Amino acid sequence: MAIRVIEEKCNGCGLCVKSCPQMAIEVDNKLAIIDLDLCNYCNSCVSTCRFRAIVMEVDKQAEEDLNQYKGVWIFGEQFKGQIAPVVVELVSVGRQLADARGSELAVIAIGSNLEKAAAELAEYPIDKIYLYEAPELESYDGERYGRVLSDVIREKKPEVLLAGATTTGRSFMSRVAVQLYTGLTADCTGLAIGEEDSLLYQTRPAYGGNVMATILCPYTRPQMATVRHKVFPVSPKSSNGHKAEIVKLNAKPQLFGSRSQILEFIEQMESTVNIVDADVIVSGGRGIQDPANFAIIEELAKALGGAVGASRAAVDAGWIPYPHQVGQTGKTVCPKLYIACGISGAVQHLAGMSSADTIIAINKDPDAPIFQVANFGIVGDCLEVVPLLTKKIAAMRGH
Repeated sequence: MAIRVIEEKCNGCGLCVKSCPQMAIEVDNKLAIIDLDLCNYCNSCVSTCRFRAIVMEVDKQAEEDLNQYKGVWIFGEQFKGQIAPVVVELVSVGRQLADARGSELAVIAIGSNLEKAAAELAEYPIDKIYLYEAPELESYDGERYGRVLSDVIREKKPEVLLAGATTTGRSFMSRVAVQLYTGLTADCTGLAIGEEDSLLYQTRPAYGGNVMATILCPYTRPQMATVRHKVFPVSPKSSNGHKAEIVKLNAKPQLFGSRSQILEFIEQMESTVNIVDADVIVSGGRGIQDPANFAIIEELAKALGGAVGASRAAVDAGWIPYPHQVGQTGKTVCPKLYIACGISGAVQHLAGMSSADTIIAINKDPDAPIFQVANFGIVGDCLEVVPLLTKKIAAMRGH
């Protein structure tokens, strides 16, 4: 990629200087000069210049034979050897995609001491398990993991690559897509192989869940997607005694460089179960009026055996830690039951919980947007309604 100024067209007007977010342009003797060390090729100056005096030249990628890409891969996210629940769900849909393409289904796990994870995965209908192990990879580092996974994919050339839309999957799969010059569809809720073109049809909610968009990646490989937790069923284990082939990949230390360093890892202690895995979530918003009132939200969640969630407004106010935030900038959840207490229902919040099986909304405002997606709505003060619900549930259970 290159950028240059056409001297015959530039008159030194300075519009490009004002538009450059990197402050990489200055005008000298009625001619714009671009500092290439500062320029990040954002294209702002090109679109701003009225005289078309700045041009950006993009190197075209050589056309690649896409037929050499085979197989469906899943990123085997793990923590201390424990496989993330979303991986087993991806095995379910991944097996269907691989069978539709007549290809192998493989899982690649990155880390250190992965024997436990490999043994767990081998019980599922997977053809191969790739292990990339090194002491430097024990703790997750997006830059390091992205570089490693990109290198393996260039060598093995899978046709499809899936990952969970978890904090880890979201944080580094985009890096992998950029390094591989391919596309990535985030937060998918549907995956299928096209009958006519054999492409991966990737469906995801858009515009706050108001429409469903189906996205294709016809010109580059692999076709990449992150998938929301609890969208697909958990894969059953192999019933015929089948065990996946375990392949240990050769680590390349030159890929382990990183600009960050982990000094200490402090695990988040949750008072209830993790909201991503929870079947029942009780969330509080600004309508609970005071951080101390989250106690009644916790009591209801405890009575239902669920987790405590929150809106962004409650988190931004410092009422509850960020791991409880549900929404577009928090966690996407798909519980069997979601109870929204004092939450108005901003588009960003709805995007993170509208796929719940049953939604109950409690709000004083009868016109609150949350009622538009709720299966059941209670118009009232949540500080009065929630304790009554908790008391009723406790009575029904004989407590």
